[in-house]
Amino acid sequence: MSKSKGKRFIVRLMDDAQYYVNIDVMRELNSLDNRLVRMLNSKDIDEHTVREVIAGMRMLVKSKGKRVKDELIVASDIIIPTVDISIEEIRKIFKGEGIIPEALLD
Repeated sequence: MSKSKGKRFIVRLMDDAQYYVNIDVMRELNSLDNRLVRMLNSKDIDEHTVREVIAGMRMLVKSKGKRVKDELIVASDIIIPTVDISIEEIRKIFKGEGIIPEALLD
């Protein structure tokens, strides 16, 4: 069994709030993260689809996560950008392992 099974992760949605999520949500986010990295490595980038995937990540966190109280100051495990960020910035963020290091899920 994974040592992170019962762990809660903190995800920050840029221009929004922080949310607690469990390992299952992090794995779903990681799958989307990996998809974005693959898409951004291809020659023909569909900007609309890239933004849809980011929007999907944000929606997943909002629907399955629990909002961190605004008065709490806690470090985020990952930060998900807004959908209106530039493709150049998206390329800088979603490279290599993307925004979720594989070691975080061990």
